[in-house]
Parts: sequence; C-alpha cells; structure tokens
Amino acid sequence: MENNFDLAIIGSGPGGYVAAIRAAQLGMKVACVEKAELGGICLNWGCIPTKAIIKNAKVWREVQNLKIFGISSENAHFDFSQVVQRSRETAARLSKGVEFLFKKNQITVFNGAAHFRDARTLAVTSPGGEQSEINASAIIIATGARPRSIPGIAIDGKRLLSSREALVLPEVPKSMIIIGAGAIGVEFAYIFRSFGAEVTLVEMMPQILPNEDEEIVRELTRALRKQGINIFTNAMVSMVQSNQKNIEVTIESNGASKTLSAELGLMAIGVQPNSENLGLETLGVATGKGWIKVDENYQTNVPGIYAIGDVIGNPCLAHVASVEGIHAVEFIAGKKPSPVNYNAIPGCTYCQPQVASVGLTEKQAVARGLSIRVGRAAFRANGKSVAMGETDGIVKVVFDAESQILVGGHIVGPEATELLPELVLAVSNQLTFAQMKRAVHAHPTLSECLMEALNDAFGEAIHK
Repeated sequence: MENNFDLAIIGSGPGGYVAAIRAAQLGMKVACVEKAELGGICLNWGCIPTKAIIKNAKVWREVQNLKIFGISSENAHFDFSQVVQRSRETAARLSKGVEFLFKKNQITVFNGAAHFRDARTLAVTSPGGEQSEINASAIIIATGARPRSIPGIAIDGKRLLSSREALVLPEVPKSMIIIGAGAIGVEFAYIFRSFGAEVTLVEMMPQILPNEDEEIVRELTRALRKQGINIFTNAMVSMVQSNQKNIEVTIESNGASKTLSAELGLMAIGVQPNSENLGLETLGVATGKGWIKVDENYQTNVPGIYAIGDVIGNPCLAHVASVEGIHAVEFIAGKKPSPVNYNAIPGCTYCQPQVASVGLTEKQAVARGLSIRVGRAAFRANGKSVAMGETDGIVKVVFDAESQILVGGHIVGPEATELLPELVLAVSNQLTFAQMKRAVHAHPTLSECLMEALNDAFGEAIHK
C-alpha cells in the first residue's frame, strides 16, 4: 500500500515540483519521479545557472567602467572557473531547496526513469537498475524538453555545444558562433562577449528575438552591436564542419553564401519534447511531432493522464509550466480553476539591456484589426536611469484605441524583467488607461518610465 498514491508526477522541474507541492497542500498523497536532479533542467541547467553567470558578466562589465563613477579598478581580473563554480553552487542550493520542500510537504521521491505499465501504474528504474512500481489515481507527465539541432547537424558537445555544455566551459573561448538568436542564444551571446569572446549571432528570421516587438528589437540590436556582438539575420545555416581547432558555419543570406569560423559553436534553435521511452504509444496517448496533446485542463486523451510544461509545446517557459501544473492539480482535486490566460504570458530575456514583454506587439495588434494608440518613453529621460548610468532602451505600450484597454507592453532597458509585472497585471485584467494612470509611481524610480509611456499613448506625457 505504501506505493499507492493519489497523484504521481514524472519530472521535478518547475512544472512538476510546483504541481507536487500544490497537490500536497490539497491533501493528496503525492509521488514524484525524477531521473536526474530535483528542480529539473530549468533550475539545474537552464534558468538559474544562466542568470547567475549573467550577473557575473554584468558585474565584470561594471568593473571595467568604474572610472565613470570615479572609482579605480586597476589590475582587476576574473577567474572564469570561479564564475562557473558560483553558478553551479547557486543551482545546487536551489535544488536542495526543492528537496526540503518535498520533505516538508511529505512528497515521496523516486529516483529513476518512469515507464507506464498501464494508465494507473508506473515502473521506475533507478540509476542502479533496481525496479519499483507506483500506483496512482492520476499521473502528470512533466518531463520537459531538451535542446534540438538542425536536421543533419549533430551537437557533439566538443566543438558544437548545447546550452548544457556552454554552462560548464573550463575557460572563455576566443570566439563563438551562436546558431539561433532567441532568448537562449542572445543571453549566451551577452555572457561570452562580456568575458571577452568574439561572438557572432546567426538567426534565420528577419530579427533576433523573433517573437518580440520590432521596435524593441531594433533598440536591443543596436545595443548588442555596440557591445561588439556580430549579428546576422535572415541567415540560414547550410553546413557545419569542425576539426581539432575550430568550427566553420556556412550561412546563406540574401542569395549569397558566407562561411564563418570560430573556436566553438553553440546550437540554440529551440527544444524538442522528452516524450520518448515513457510507454505513451502502448497506452495510445495522442502526440504531435512528439508534443503531448492535452485539453484545457491538461488532460490527455487517456483519462487520468495529464501533461504540463515544455512537453506539451509552446510557450516553453518555466513559469508557464508552473501555472499549468497548479491548474491541472486543482482540476484533479475537483476544483474549477480558471483557464490559463495565454494572452498575458510574460516573456523575458536577461541580457543587458534586458527585454521583457506581455501581450500583443504593435504589428500583431494591427494584424488583428485593432485601432491602436502607442506610447513610448525613453530611459535616457528617466532620472533613476541617468543616475545609474544605464540609459539604453525604451518602454512601449499598445492600447486598443476604442476601449482604451492595454493589450501589449514591451520594455528594453535596465531591470526590464522586474518592471514588467505591472503591465502583466494590466493586460491580464484588461485595465484601461484611466485605471492605470491613477497609480502613483515613486520618484526617482525606473517605473516612472511605465507611467510616462502610458501617458504618451494619450498625449499626456510630461517629459517629452
């Protein structure tokens, strides 16, 4: 009876562990199967360690510019092995935190790989080969995703890396070509350029960060090029060759072919689902190109089996997995949770300057036939930004002109990711300009740029 549970969860990433804790709060007996580290890829090999290294990169850039603040930094240097070690320690600390929360909430952890025997039974194989069995009334698949590559081009982990290998490099490469300029690619470009590598970003779409507002991306592109990052857009990778000393990437752009060379390459074009080897085919769980298909409550076509997070497809974001996990658990518990509002999902890129957004871009709003009002505010006109010495970037807001409801908010600039929640709240709750303008913003703060952009959309900006 001890291996009988109300709920079993496969995977302990930000979807799985959050779902497990919420289920325990609701009185369920919960098991979680994890074949690697608690916390999953995000905590151990993604979100957290990259942000730790980005902090080091930002500090190093600031040290190099201390003269601006009247401070001498002669003989300053960095030890990249210590940079990497700090990121690993940060991840380990938070993984221990998940372990503590599991114990606190009496969640049973099974270390190993899970395989469905039937819709209510999981076989778990430990790293040592021992077998155990879990029976559960409901099962949530939260196995996440892994880096993918261009068909025919293999990530060898030596010359052509995935993000995982890039996080534990023993030293900064002299040069790096990054294939894919989404959030992962752009963040790694910022990291390695900050520590002195010659970095080239290659993106097949017309702009880096293809999902972001065009105007915001122009500002970011200008800033990254100013930092010395080479950027190729509308560039298809046709060939990758490597040897003992370097890697060569051939790109096709505007009808011309060009071969780029660097010490290392990084493949950052996206992810593919971890849905293999679970036994889904035997049960008849529906998938599409490996992504598990679910309904609005994250239930698959097989009753009692649910899936959340990256394994069900875009948006592949940690916070999305968490909210999906909570929804699924509350539905299983018999509650009636509100559907996840995918129109108000925040997106963040943690390079410097940061990029953060929610809702519709200007182009998307126009494509939907909306009559819009757009407001902008530059950080160079913000007192706190000037005092900080970080003045690159803008805040941009998009309103439905008829209803005056905020439908999109976009920021590139200092602490953009921390400024975004006010706009997320507004888009989520369909707040109007009249409602938003009543909020008083402290002076001097970066948040005054939000207020200024809102006012600008309706011709009331003061500092413009």
